[in-house]
Amino acid sequence: MWTKEQFIDQIRGGLIVSCQALPGEPLHGANIMARMALAAWKGGAVGIRANGVDDIRAIRETVPLPIIGIIKDGDSGVYITPTFKHAQAVVEAGADIVALDATDRPRPDGSVVAEIIERIHKECGKPVMADVSTLDEALAAEQAGADFVAPTLAGYTPYSRQLTGPDFELLRAMADSLKVPVLAEGRIATPEDARMALVCGATAVVVGSAITRPQEITAHFAKQLRDLRQID
Repeated sequence: MWTKEQFIDQIRGGLIVSCQALPGEPLHGANIMARMALAAWKGGAVGIRANGVDDIRAIRETVPLPIIGIIKDGDSGVYITPTFKHAQAVVEAGADIVALDATDRPRPDGSVVAEIIERIHKECGKPVMADVSTLDEALAAEQAGADFVAPTLAGYTPYSRQLTGPDFELLRAMADSLKVPVLAEGRIATPEDARMALVCGATAVVVGSAITRPQEITAHFAKQLRDLRQID
């Protein structure tokens, strides 16, 4: 298992790969995600972000990298590790860091972010990564005790800025304003995006769909070709 300090040293300036596939997607399954994580490690990833108890356990047994764990429960509102019970399950599965939705939206059990973070620290002994959508939420997450903050949910809340690509302006503002490490995550689609994220002050970069979701990658290429045919 990785301590907070070891995790920071490991990921600094590097790529964390988010290995996730939802039910109904062709690559869904713990064994497949474990192989995906192995491929990411062999390719140079410095960490893994994983969803669900089964996937986290399988990845823990397959690669030696630190794991940021989440549980997605539901399909709207706060559904990324929404309660302490979910966080506890993530830790028991073998995650080194617990990531959770730290937006201003109400949580399904009525709990608040600061309460969950405190319990994760005290009862699980693990650092917390706060997924936020605005600078105010980032500052509030740091105040609540988050060890890492990421603009993962920028553009996914109705009140945050809606962009088709990464919100580098928000990322830069977070890096300038926060004392805790900022991890870049959200719509990072190219190596150029990843490099820009580091230039903006991110400690490390998290990339998911652009690497690990071939269905979405294929759809993107296919759309570009269809659009070209329509122009011709």
